[in-house]
Amino acid sequence: MAVGPMQILIVVVLVILLFGAGRLGEVGKGLGDGIRNFKKGISGDPPDDDGDAEVKQLKGKKDKAAEGDEAVAEKKEKA
Repeated sequence: MAVGPMQILIVVVLVILLFGAGRLGEVGKGLGDGIRNFKKGISGDPPDDDGDAEVKQLKGKKDKAAEGDEAVAEKKEKA
């Protein structure tokens, strides 16, 4: 039994309704990372932790931005 274009369209619409358009990219990235790590695990290569490094880097940028916002608020209060 072949899968037709109408059936694919129905599945895509259901996935968008289930996850939402915004989270769909996150789900795809997570799925791709999981498949990549699975393939590396099967081949015997150790998985790299680049994802953790990216998260730490983004959190650091967020903290610096928050500190900058606080400094601006303090300057406004003094003025």
